[in-house]
Amino acid sequence: MKTAVVGATGMVGRTMMKVLEERNFPVSELIPAASEKSVGKDLIFKGKPVKVVSVMEAVKAKPVFAIFSAGASTSKEWAPLFAKNGTIVIDNSSYWRMDKNVPLIVPEINSHVLKKGDRIIANPNCSTIQMVMALAPLHRKYKIKRLVIATYQSVTGTGVKAVTQMENERKGIKGEMAYAYPIDMNCFPHGGTFQPDGYTTEEQKLTDETRKILEDPKIQATATVVRIPVVGGHSEAVNVEFEKDFRIDDVISLISNFPGVVVYDNPAENKYPMPILSHNRDEVFVGRIRRDLSREKCLNLWIVSDNIRKGAATNAVQIAEYMVEKKLY
Repeated sequence: MKTAVVGATGMVGRTMMKVLEERNFPVSELIPAASEKSVGKDLIFKGKPVKVVSVMEAVKAKPVFAIFSAGASTSKEWAPLFAKNGTIVIDNSSYWRMDKNVPLIVPEINSHVLKKGDRIIANPNCSTIQMVMALAPLHRKYKIKRLVIATYQSVTGTGVKAVTQMENERKGIKGEMAYAYPIDMNCFPHGGTFQPDGYTTEEQKLTDETRKILEDPKIQATATVVRIPVVGGHSEAVNVEFEKDFRIDDVISLISNFPGVVVYDNPAENKYPMPILSHNRDEVFVGRIRRDLSREKCLNLWIVSDNIRKGAATNAVQIAEYMVEKKLY
């Protein structure tokens, strides 16, 4: 089926094309779309060159799916035009996520909310996706009361410009800065835009999106987002307080048996998740699973996943796969 990738020349857009190819999504024609400066460029899909077109040309082509990774302003402007033409938009930006009429989907968790006629579907924030993948089976059994989250986020979450900044710093080259500070040999507690309450937009997303995906507005959460100089994926230290008590072996079993999640946890052998392990992989890795000894019914988890793959591109393609499987297009 005809499929457009909007923002095809970016880091996530290119990975979306790669994932469509890897997973043998039934693409009859791929339409890579990007900004005017990229129109006419060749990208490779299934070993053959495909020309980048304008977003307007992609709309006119009336694809079955348009998978977006081009920023909130692009999604705001163009997603309704695709939808009006009958295309199903799967949007990776933040723009539609908290719209009450737009489903926010991690297929392994809440694909049941998707229905025929949905024309705009939101892909959650990368940090949210990996966290809820680990938390969903636990929430179903023990009911989450409160989350305390610290993220350690890869520079790939900011894009090519940030990766280039880090690489330049490592080579001693002065170049364009994606951040206000050097990132190599450094980290800073700043992801997104600071709000009047002192939290950033990235921190707020972790609260709002988790509640929506897990379908529980009562979950309390507080987060600190930190950017670190790695490329392999995002890491999260998550402290979870439940309403019901748990046994650690049951927790491990629940997480292990959840699709797409791997328990990687044996401290005696220095076995724990790291970005270097998750790089270019679709699984969410969970380790350092232990009871919080300072408080009852509390658990500590360390969660790592490739933010460009499961955190963005793979999740979006999985949504499209589900729509095809259930004939919801």
